[in-house]
This record gives sequence, structure tokens and C-alpha cells, in this order.
Amino acid sequence: MASSSFSTASTAPHAYSHCYSISRSFVGGFSSRPSHSKLFFLRNTSASRFATRAFPVRSVFSEPHRKLKDEDPITPHGPSGTPVSLTADAACIVSSIKYHAEFTPLFSPEQFELPKAFFATAQSVRDALIINWNATYDYHEKMNVKQAYYLSMEFLQGRALLNAIGNLELTGAYAEALRELGKDLENVARQEPDAALGNGGLGRLASCFLDSLATLNYPAWGYGLRYKYGLFKQHITKDGQEEVAEDWLEMGNPWEIVRNDVSYPVKFYGKVIEGSDGKRHWIGGEDIIAIAYDVPIPGYKTKTTINLRLWSTKVQSDDFDLYDFNAGNHTKACEAQLNAEKICYILYPGDDSMEGKVLRLKQQYTLCSASLQDIIARFERRSGGYVNWEEFPEKVAVQMNDTHPTLCIPELMRILMDLKGMSWKEAWKITQRTVAYTNHTVLPEALEKWSLELMQKLLPRHVEIIEMIDEELINTIISEYGTADPVLLEKKLKAMRILENVDFPASVKDLLVQPEESSVVEPGEEIQSFDEEIKLIDEEEELIDEEEELIELIDEEEEFIDEEEEPTGKSTQKRKVLSEPVPEPPKMVRMANLCVVGGHAVNGVAEIHSEIVKDEVFNEFFKLWPEKFQNKTNGVTPRRWIRFCNPDLSEIITKWIHTEDWVLNTEKLAELRKFADDEELHAEWRAAKRSNKMKVVSFLKEKTGYLVSPDAMFDVQVKRIHEYKRQLLNILGIVYRYKKMKEMTAAERKAKFVPRVCIFGGKAFATYVQAKRIVKFITDVGTTVNHDSEIGDLLKVVFVPDYNVSVAELLIPASELSQHISTAGMEASGTSNMKFAMNGCILIGTLDGANVEIRQEVGEDNFFLFGARAHEIAGLRKERAEGKFVPDPRFEEVKEFVRSGIFGPCNYDELMGSLEGNKGFGQADYFLVGKDFPSYIECQEKVDEAYGDQKRWTRMSILNAAGSYKFSSDRTIHEYAKDIWNIEPVELP
Repeated sequence: MASSSFSTASTAPHAYSHCYSISRSFVGGFSSRPSHSKLFFLRNTSASRFATRAFPVRSVFSEPHRKLKDEDPITPHGPSGTPVSLTADAACIVSSIKYHAEFTPLFSPEQFELPKAFFATAQSVRDALIINWNATYDYHEKMNVKQAYYLSMEFLQGRALLNAIGNLELTGAYAEALRELGKDLENVARQEPDAALGNGGLGRLASCFLDSLATLNYPAWGYGLRYKYGLFKQHITKDGQEEVAEDWLEMGNPWEIVRNDVSYPVKFYGKVIEGSDGKRHWIGGEDIIAIAYDVPIPGYKTKTTINLRLWSTKVQSDDFDLYDFNAGNHTKACEAQLNAEKICYILYPGDDSMEGKVLRLKQQYTLCSASLQDIIARFERRSGGYVNWEEFPEKVAVQMNDTHPTLCIPELMRILMDLKGMSWKEAWKITQRTVAYTNHTVLPEALEKWSLELMQKLLPRHVEIIEMIDEELINTIISEYGTADPVLLEKKLKAMRILENVDFPASVKDLLVQPEESSVVEPGEEIQSFDEEIKLIDEEEELIDEEEELIELIDEEEEFIDEEEEPTGKSTQKRKVLSEPVPEPPKMVRMANLCVVGGHAVNGVAEIHSEIVKDEVFNEFFKLWPEKFQNKTNGVTPRRWIRFCNPDLSEIITKWIHTEDWVLNTEKLAELRKFADDEELHAEWRAAKRSNKMKVVSFLKEKTGYLVSPDAMFDVQVKRIHEYKRQLLNILGIVYRYKKMKEMTAAERKAKFVPRVCIFGGKAFATYVQAKRIVKFITDVGTTVNHDSEIGDLLKVVFVPDYNVSVAELLIPASELSQHISTAGMEASGTSNMKFAMNGCILIGTLDGANVEIRQEVGEDNFFLFGARAHEIAGLRKERAEGKFVPDPRFEEVKEFVRSGIFGPCNYDELMGSLEGNKGFGQADYFLVGKDFPSYIECQEKVDEAYGDQKRWTRMSILNAAGSYKFSSDRTIHEYAKDIWNIEPVELP
């Protein structure tokens, strides 16, 4: 049974004599002066009653004691009472950091270098978080409030140190303390590796949501997996992208606490039997253990600190085969442990192989099973002696972030029926009221489908449950639409079923048989004469004779071909091809359909996306259950994405609107509109932007070797590399720009073009060949352009390696133009577009995802729009398939320029070929790069014109920041809480 406690009882009796004798909670904030012996993180003395809890982690006091050599020794001191409310001072923090450097050692004692300084600093902050963490957990436990649980395969957290001390309002105090220790806060913070728990917008959104949930005092937890090696670390070489394993856990993670007492069994394979009690029992197979690792998530200016629980996997020690190991069969002896551990090795393992598919499905089930067991254990504990399962949906809300956690639905059903003894009807009602689904994509390949055969082997009991849910759905569809029109009914069933390419139940097959036309002659109809009937029979016999003669001719021709070709062996092959049966389509489980059926709410993540979800992706379900479908436009946390990453701009905003409340109430950003034409604000605004650009100049020099000019426009596209996001359109536009520059004199170039630094960043999935070709192409263009002395600072192209949250926090505040140029209708929302706008960056983009709403809020004149609209896309693809598309001459010119070899010896025929032809796999320009190219380059000319007028550009920048207020994740979370989860804020006393 999982423990409820976040605390530990120290095994060292002398522990309580240190700094704050506060029973079993400690904060490691030490000083050589008794006057500073105070707890410096709690804001209210009433929280002291939570300090008596114990947390199940190893006590730092059991470590060997060493003294820092460069300062006075740390001495126990402080009142032996309860924690005292105060604002921390630097001296107390210095002592806390020194304490952890000595008594929580991860490094040699002789030196206090930056890595050691980071860990000691992080551990001192974690002490503070633990106090509020325990208080939050205790209060939620006591109040027994309804709690939301956010399940996601990704949480792209980024670095935690600056965010944590910022939320605790201790940035200045920590900066001063580290200065006293001879260190700079920013340098110390840079030692922290980004937590490698995500890849793109899906994971970053989940992390923004956790920040908002804590800040707004909602009772909620996040659940994910603790990936040892993350997705991958990206290196850029002469051959393009190379992937190596992430090393973020190599030196440990100072923020996490392993909960060795919180573990759950997870089963794979085996078989299902029926017991004497009539219940289904899943037995045998492969058993692993999921262990909890907890990470505190602090809210801003609040004591509320919620939890991100990450699962790691292992097996029991007795699964290690000592006999085999001693016999020399080392690999076999460790097989069970390896099979368990590799589940949490990497995010999104390649799934081209069957082994990769199995591993991905194991990951998804581990997340769902361990999390639900934990949630149910908490519900039972909070219920006390009597558990009323009908109250489960009144106490628990489970949100599935995309289709990865879909197995929550059959897993919750399994637990309720097989382990808690409920009937199908009871369990199904509870499940549907508990679970909700967020859709993040309209791409068919991203709407997950799993092989039914694979799932039957790996999760046999869940397939039984899914088959029952599918049958329940079939009955619902038949009940809704009736059987009068079998053709319509079959169409509905095929579109909506969870099981794809699986035979209908026999009872349903009978309903789909179309009645034969009646031979009864209605009154008034003329009856054919006997002669006419005989004539028709004769005509039919003649047709049969002609068919038989034709078949004989074909047989004779094939025999002749056999005789002619037999020596070559070709005829046998030909006859085999002719006789091969058409292969049956694979039987699949449609996870998205299961999400819609099993949940009480389905939401898209931008207005246009939610309409596409209703009108196209799940149209049949929308017609059946319109009340299920909602929109929840994404948002980003203004704490991390402007307040902490762009302090210069934050200070300017606070100065001009006379309050810092905008960090919590972003609606106040709209007040900047009043000053959009103020020249003093313009000057301050541009100075802040230039300061941020100077940081990026240094960063690019360090990471890529390229020196760029801060006077140039910083034009940025940073996101996952994918064809639909159209980095290829961007780089082809740059190639066109470069070609035109080369055709001009120096004076003409200077007059025509605004200097630009074009910055790319993002990872291509390791097995996505075309995306990796795009990365290679961008880097090749950069190599040529950046070494062209004729062009100089007029144009630079830089690909930033290993793009992550920390890089984004540097690039976004410095950006002036940001590209969000996906094919219309293909981007669900996007969140980076919101971050850029919030930091006063102007967007160029299509009417796709959240771009539509951003343009509405910031004003049409402050957004550079181009490209086809979403409703036109299907028609444009049809036009292409029919051979009616005529490419713009400028587009043909660019492709020819690329093929000329100007960018090096690499052959780009495959890449350029994907933009040509009218049909076929990997051809026909599916993402409409060629169609939108003319509109794109013409729009870029408007960008140059606007940037040339810095007064106009600065005004546009201010209005972008002012109009970004809607896109706070706080607003989004309020909507989820009210419309889907039905939870209320719970503020700690």
C-alpha cells in the first residue's frame, strides 16, 4: 500500500540539534549567528503545525561530516520551537548552502566549484519546498477535496532552480548569498541540466499546466515516467543531426525524492482465466515494479506546492538469476532486470521494429497502471473505513494528455471489476465520469493505433475489456441510428468502432445484410410474356458462352507465354503474382476512438483545432455526443516565459502599468496599449531587446562558432522538425533571398534587404529520414551563406544544436520575428507562438492553430499573414493530384539553384523531389510548400519594409505583448477546472 507521507524520520539522533530544531522537518538554513536561526521559507506561522510530519527519505545527517575550509565551521543553533515566518536573508541562505556542501556531499570536499555550488544551492531550496509540499499534501488529505490527475508521457520541465527561487520570491536573496560565497547565481544556475522528460509542445504544455495549477492553488498532481536517457541529445556535424543519449541524471537530480515505500506491480503477457467465483483472473506473464520519484512543483507567491510523480521500473532482487550468473550466463541472469529497466530508458523509442512497438506499449501501460493504482490507493485511504465507489468521480478527475495514456480506460475498468468486484455497468459508469481526453493532433499517423494481435499478447485482459467497450459502442450506434438503412449503419460503424478491420458480431452482420428486391408483382405491373422470358434466357446463355471463350483464349495465351519465358524463370513469378490473394488489412485498436468513447469530455487546444476535431476528425462522434466536445485554447505560464526569462522587459512592464500583478493577472498587460506610441517606452523597449540580443550573440558564438551582428533582425523558428511545420519553406525562402542578393551589387543589396540572422532549432526524430534531411540542408545553407564575404552581416543562417527549454528561455526574449508557418489546419495549437508574442516578438504565420486567436488579440496589422486557409487545403491537394497545379517560376528557380550544388556536394534530389510530382508516396508536395511559397516570400518583403521603420516595428512589438494576455496557462487551467474537472482552488491556511 502506498504511503501518504512526504516526510522522513531521521535516523541520526543529533540531527534535530542543527539550525532549526523543528521536530522532524528540516530546512538546512544555517548561520554562525544565532540571530539568523530562523526558518526562511514559510510565509505564515500557522503552517508550523505541519512541521511535525516525517518524510520517507534518507536523512542527510547520516552522511559523513566534513567542514568547509574557506569559512567558519557550521554550528548547530536556532530556537527549538516551531518554524518562524520571515523573509529570508542572505546570511541564512549562505549557511544553508554551506551546510549542504558539507553534509549532503556529492563531490570531493576540497573544492567549492560551480557544479558543487549548484547542488548545494538546489538542496537548500528543496528543503524549503519540502515544508510547503508537506503542508499542501496534509491539507488536501485532511479536506479530502476532489483532485485532478494529469497523465502525460512528457513533462518538458527545463531547469528548476531559477523558477523555484523566483516562485518563492527569493531570487535576490540567493543571488546575494552566492555572491558572498564567491559565485554568480546565473553561472550556478547554468550548471543544471534540463530534465530530459519531454520533446516538444506536448510536454512543455504539461509543465506550464503544473505551474499554473500550483499557482492557482488547485489540488492536482502530474504523473509521468522518469526517462533515464530522455529523447536524445542532438549533435550537429558535417553529416547533419546525430543522436546521443541524454546524461541529465549522471550526477543525480537534486529535486527528486525516491519513494521506496510507494511501489506497485505491473503485469505483461500471461493469460486470462475464469475462477470458480465467475470472475476473470489475469495470471502468469512478466511482472515488474513501478517505483515513485517525486518532484515538488511550487506555485508563485503561494505556499501551495504540488507533486509531479514519475515512475521508474525494476524487478525484485530474486528475479536476478544468481545460478546463471555464476555459470557465466551473465546476460541471461540479468534479463529480467534489463527488460524492466529499459521501459524507462528513453522517451519514444523507435517503433519500426516489433521490439520497439512492444516497448512503447509497455511504457504507456506502465504509466497508466501505476498511476491509477496510486490514485485508487489514495482514494481508499482518504475514504477511511468505508469506501463508496460511486463517489470516486466526485473525488478524482483523470486527464489524458493525448492518446498515450488511453489504457487508463480499460485499466480502470479492470481494477474496478476484477479487483474491486464491481459489475460491468457500475465500472463503466464510474470510468466514463472520471476520465477526460485532450486531443493534440489532426495528423492521421499521430492518432495512435495498436496492433490487436500485439495487444492481445501483451495485455490479454485489456483486450477483452476493449472488445466489450467496442460491443457497447456498436449497440449504442444501432440504438441511435436504427437498422432501416443498412448502408448508413455500416458506414457509421466502420468510422466509429474502436476495433478496426475486425469482423462484426454475428448479430450485427445479420442487420447489415441488405434485403433482396422483392419478386412479388405489384398490382398494375405488366407481366413479361413467356416468349420475352425465353429471349432473355437465350441472351444470358450467349453471354456465358462468350465469357467461356474469352477465358479459353486467356489460358492459351498464358500457356504460350510460359513456353516462351520458362528458361528465364519469369513465368512462374508472373503466375504467382496473378494468383496471390489480396492480403487482409491488419486488425487494429484505434486509441483515439477509445478515448472519445470512454471519457466524459473531449477537448481541442485552439478554436480552429476544436472545430476541425468536431467537423472532421471525430465528426461521427460529435453528431452522437455533441455535449462531450469542448475547446480549451492552450496557454503558457507567464512566470517562466516572461517574468523570469526576460527580467528587463518585466521591469519595464511593471513600471509602465504601475503594478506587478500582471504576472498573476495577465489581463493587465492590455494596459500597455495606452503607451504604444510613447517614445520613452519605445526607447526602453528597444534597449531591453538589444540587451537580450547581446546575450544570444555570445551564446551563438559559444555553441556554433558563428559571430552575428546584434544590429540585424533576429528571425527565429524553433520547434520540432517536421514536414508539416515547414522548416523547409523557411529555408527555401532564405535560399531565394540569398540568390537575389548574389544577383545584385553591394549597394543594391544594402538598399533592398534588411540584415537578418535566421535562427533554427529543433530535433528531428531519430528515424524520421525526411526531417533529418531538412536539418542537414539548413546546416549546409548556413555553411555556404555564413562564409560568403560578399554577403557579410546582411544574412546569417544558424542552426542551434540540442534545442531545449533553457535555450528557448534565451532565444525567445531576443527574437524579433518568429515563424509559425505550418500548413493550415495541421497544427493543433502551438505554444511557442504564445511565448514569442508575450515577449514582444512579431509573428509571421498561416491561419493555423493558435495563430488565429493570437492575430485576433494582437491586431491584424501586427501579424504577418500568408498562405492558404484550412478550408482550402483538401481542394488544393485534389487539384495537385489531377495535375492542375502550376508552380510559381520563383519556386522552380529556387529548386534549380539548390540542385546546382551551390550548397555543397550533398545530393538533395530526394528532398526537392518531395515537392514535385502529382501523386505517390514522398511526392506531390503534400504540405503545400510550393503552393504557399509565392505568398510567403511576398509577405517577407512586407516584414523587411516594416522592420526598416523602427518606430512602427516597436509599436507592433508592444501591441503583441499587450495582446498576449489571453494566452496564459492560468486562464486555460481555470477553464479545465470549471468545465471538465469540477475542482475548486484550495488555499492553505
